[in-house]
Amino acid sequence: MSFSPTAWTSSIHPTWRRGRLKDMVARNANGTWGTDPSGDQDDVRCIRAADFDREHRRARLDTAPLRQVEASSLRRYELAPGDLVLEKSGGGDKQPVGMAVLFEGGERAICSNFCARITPACNIDSRFLNYVFTSTYKMGLTESSIKQATGIQNLDTRAFFDNEWAWPPLKEQRHIADFLDSETAKLDQISMRSIRISYLLAARKAAFMDMCFQAGIGEFLDTLPLRRVVERWIDYRGATPEKTVSGIPLVTAKNIKSGSIDLDASREYVAEEDYNVWMRRGLLSHGDVLLTTEAPLGEVALVEDTKVALAQRVILLRADRRYCSPEWIYWWLRSPRGQFELALRATGSTALGIKADRLRGVPIPMTDGTDSAERVRKLQQDVTELDALERKLERQRLLLTERRQALITAAVTGEIDVSTASGRGIEE
Repeated sequence: MSFSPTAWTSSIHPTWRRGRLKDMVARNANGTWGTDPSGDQDDVRCIRAADFDREHRRARLDTAPLRQVEASSLRRYELAPGDLVLEKSGGGDKQPVGMAVLFEGGERAICSNFCARITPACNIDSRFLNYVFTSTYKMGLTESSIKQATGIQNLDTRAFFDNEWAWPPLKEQRHIADFLDSETAKLDQISMRSIRISYLLAARKAAFMDMCFQAGIGEFLDTLPLRRVVERWIDYRGATPEKTVSGIPLVTAKNIKSGSIDLDASREYVAEEDYNVWMRRGLLSHGDVLLTTEAPLGEVALVEDTKVALAQRVILLRADRRYCSPEWIYWWLRSPRGQFELALRATGSTALGIKADRLRGVPIPMTDGTDSAERVRKLQQDVTELDALERKLERQRLLLTERRQALITAAVTGEIDVSTASGRGIEE
């Protein structure tokens, strides 16, 4: 049965109080951006949405910039330990505005003018309120209170805080917060182990790629510049097609990542009637290698669906099969050594890019066709196995995230009784 964000308050425990979110808040005040820091002891940290630890719902001071607020105004804006910082302007399609994080102190700080300082009421535990806001965000209560203006999402705080809610006595709030602190910490430990294994898998994959292009005992691998093993170069650098809402998918640098083409990363199109004109420099063939030349540099993919158009910052390399296969070039450019050779020839201060003439000079190890085919076959087999393990780890982390959110919502709404559960300070 799906959870309703409003219906649950009608069947609460007798000891719980029914009201509205605004009843749990003593103060809701806008933040300030202040002025440029002076470099003295009067500077304070300014917490922005960019400084939110979104997974643990905490304010990060290590990334918050220093700002200055006049001493006469600082009392109005300064955060106290236990305050929450609520993002009220900003957000985006994949990350709606309205998230809140807990400020735990450590340094003097304010929140930016795109955020609000939330002080819990005297009968509300700050950690419990933080978990409540975590739940309201995931339940969509904040998203339903958003007003869009010129591409920026603005949270209608009046509408948001007017939502019905219910909460237990202060002692039970702390009991619930202790329980959630303990249980989410356990989930975090499992997630961190999973991330650690992912790092090890990535390192092993890189090692397999390097091994593919290394000479064995008593062997010697010759090298050739890419210009010798590529028979066709198609470069749309500097060209931008007229884009449409539908038609032939346009592959941009954003669409090439992790060794493949991901059209969902950025959906852009060219009209079907314009396709042949736009691709006049050459149509794609199955097995062509695509390489991003800038922003980012060095992402590689093999063409499987040839009915796509190429945008700027993407160059096509068609292997000369007399020398090597497309897969040989593809895996070389993805390998740590291949990436190093690209970076070595790159230029640019803000975004590294490689010029066509320097790309043509990138060296590539060479071996005979039978040997290279066997090396690629073994590499693909090893990488496929590692990728399967990585997908399982990603699935595990997704389930952990879902478990975390379900546990928080169930606890702060009284759906589960934590009185017999274990957690920090629960036995007291």
